[in-house]
Amino acid sequence: MTRYFTWSDFDKSVDYIANQCKFMNLSGIYGVPRGGLCLAVALSHKLDIQLIEKPSKNSLIVDDVFETGTTLRNFKHIEGANFFVLVSKQKPIWWNAVNLTHKKEWIVFPWENKRNELQEEKEYKKKRGLN
Repeated sequence: MTRYFTWSDFDKSVDYIANQCKFMNLSGIYGVPRGGLCLAVALSHKLDIQLIEKPSKNSLIVDDVFETGTTLRNFKHIEGANFFVLVSKQKPIWWNAVNLTHKKEWIVFPWENKRNELQEEKEYKKKRGLN
């Protein structure tokens, strides 16, 4: 099953995260490359908080999808860090998610190359044994 995440979905998600974070004393916003970069830039503008090149103490760390946790787990040790993702394929524990979805759902974000969508989905499913 494919889910198309629209720019409208993105804007609503940015507003939601910004409202959750507006009273936090954040040192900066870090977007995990590549998926978290669009979100980090949008939140940086919305919250008027600087983008940072690497996560640091009390930073907001954002990504597009939490699937296995491998990516965000690399930053879990950072003191005071807060974590948000647009979509989580697991129930959030130490991270926050705007949207929850099923493990097998393929998400297509509006900034992605639509021409590569079918091939990327096929590779994703093959790699995870979801065929």
